[in-house]
Amino acid sequence: MDLIDTHCHLDDPVFDADREQVLARCRQNGVQRIVVPGVTADSWSRLLALCEADAGLYPALGMHPMYLEAHKPEHLDQLASLLEENRPVAIGEIGLDYYIENPDQRNQESLLRAQLDFARHTDLPVLLHCRKAHDRILKALREIPVRGGIAHAFNGSLQQAHQYIELGFKLGFGGMLTYERSNKLRKLARELPLEAIVLETDAPDMTVASHHGERNSPEYLPECLAALAEVRNVDPAEVARQTTANAEALFGLH
Repeated sequence: MDLIDTHCHLDDPVFDADREQVLARCRQNGVQRIVVPGVTADSWSRLLALCEADAGLYPALGMHPMYLEAHKPEHLDQLASLLEENRPVAIGEIGLDYYIENPDQRNQESLLRAQLDFARHTDLPVLLHCRKAHDRILKALREIPVRGGIAHAFNGSLQQAHQYIELGFKLGFGGMLTYERSNKLRKLARELPLEAIVLETDAPDMTVASHHGERNSPEYLPECLAALAEVRNVDPAEVARQTTANAEALFGLH
């Protein structure tokens, strides 16, 4: 099995005590490559060093909408420089989060658009975080076209999913698929073309059903694969092959 976790915060301090063991178990489970998204400027250098030390880890750099208070104007300049110097596989995690209490929609959107502009100029895909704001993000993507990317932890409508696909995006599915009560999500995963789906864990968050209440880990990605194969009634090997090919094409990992 050759799987790619397209969204895992492996740089998170919760992995500091056992990161090497986690990676060893990943490889035993067929999770050969992991994309590690950045969320704030103070995490970028650590994240880049982590990915530099392991050929199977790929960095993405971005400013997450939920940490607006941590972002400063000079961080955009810093990001622009790092994108040129380090050429990560994507810009992310970026997006809009209107689910949080009292979201600063104007500043979130300004930050998103600035980073989409970087993506357009560098020809890099983007990793999108979106809660309660799909139509706003889709509008921004139409106005600032980018090479594509992933709508991470996708939970929008089938119509919105097809709009992302038309714009060159893949839809990310992970641990929530493993919960039988996730009826809407499982229906989406069944109806979308497999060519438009990638697998992710979002570890240490959004863990699989078998580890409910515990730290999520990229080593559980095969459980997400099994859930996707089950809802689609397809051989897991075929789902693995196609979702890995989707991720490779998107990130240029051939």
